Amino acid sequence: MNLYFACSITGGREFEPVYQEIVAALMADGHEIPTSHLVQSEVMEKERILVPQDVYERDVNWIKNCDVLIAEVSVPSHGVGYEIGYALTIQKPVLCIHKKERRVSKMITGNPDQALTIQEYSTVEEAIAQTLTYLHNL
Repeated sequence: MNLYFACSITGGREFEPVYQEIVAALMADGHEIPTSHLVQSEVMEKERILVPQDVYERDVNWIKNCDVLIAEVSVPSHGVGYEIGYALTIQKPVLCIHKKERRVSKMITGNPDQALTIQEYSTVEEAIAQTLTYLHNL
């Protein structure tokens, strides 16, 4: 499957190792992830050279062409929230995962859209297992 993996970039990178493990597991399972570069430590340096319009157009096209949007939402991010809303608007399935003790926006947790699934995890291994199960059940 072609997956759009969304994660916080400018909102904070404290979950970067989690992002990296999830994306590595998804790629090992055979999925294509055009946003895999977003989990790399040097993403801020690489993205800094792009103008906002180019990032918007690139990311919207990736969302349009993906089969599923997977969002790690433990760290609040305007961009990730926008990507989730956009994906749901164009009727893409969306899985939001987050660490159990983290608070997630009620705009996400209160959204009744049938295409939206929200799951909590305790460990990165659990996050990976939940994500793979979700994808295999689509």
